[in-house]
Amino acid sequence: MMIQFDLVGLLFAYIGPGLGAGAVAIVCGFIGSIFLAVFALVWFPLKRLFKAMRRSVGDRAIENDAGAAQPIDPDT
Repeated sequence: MMIQFDLVGLLFAYIGPGLGAGAVAIVCGFIGSIFLAVFALVWFPLKRLFKAMRRSVGDRAIENDAGAAQPIDPDT
């Protein structure tokens, strides 16, 4: 079968604007879906980490004996 493709000479095939735009849209959609998948794999674990960090800071503020909420040093 590969020999058959090698024997084919110049083909005169018209790719109209509709087919060209469709091909470009498919390629852009495929590349975009890959980027979105990578973004989702990175973002959602980070989002969970940020929420856990925020929750632990809130818990420390509640445990503060001063009564009023005071700024908490993030290094502690």
